[in-house]
Amino acid sequence: MTGYYDIVLGLIPVALLGITASLSLVGLSLTAAVPIGAFVAMGIIGHAMFVNTPADGSDEAQSSRPPLNAD
Repeated sequence: MTGYYDIVLGLIPVALLGITASLSLVGLSLTAAVPIGAFVAMGIIGHAMFVNTPADGSDEAQSSRPPLNAD
């Protein structure tokens, strides 16, 4: 099953190369198209790192013993 971070890893080169190629095909110079594609790729990376953070699902301690009762 493909997860969010697998899609992000696939979108980074697609954004960098695809946007650069399509902008240069419509007439934008390569020196202007590469930074635009790079900014989009940086936005994808930033979203994956800071908005949808790669954190563990549970922060609770996993113990094999049952909790002690105060009774």
